[in-house]
Amino acid sequence: MAKKSLIQREKKKQKLEQKYHLTRLFLKNERSKISLSDKEKWEIQGKLQSLPRNSAPTRLHRRCFLTGRPRGNYRDFGLSRHILREMFHACLLPGATRSSW
Repeated sequence: MAKKSLIQREKKKQKLEQKYHLTRLFLKNERSKISLSDKEKWEIQGKLQSLPRNSAPTRLHRRCFLTGRPRGNYRDFGLSRHILREMFHACLLPGATRSSW
């Protein structure tokens, strides 16, 4: 199990990302317009940089739904590799083939 404080920190980052998502998209679209001068682009870039760092989507981590483990996650299931393997061996996932050697 991951520390509860780390899981809560990750949830806080997700809320911040959702809060500033539209603002970030708008500023990026404005910055990419061709007709703007260099000075205007720098002003828009300054506004983008003034947003909180944790509101950037690249700072989010995908965590296991059950354990909160940040590494070795499968996107299709939302589970870490340890939990997924246990579920395969317990035949809880129909159609999945297990490997054991």
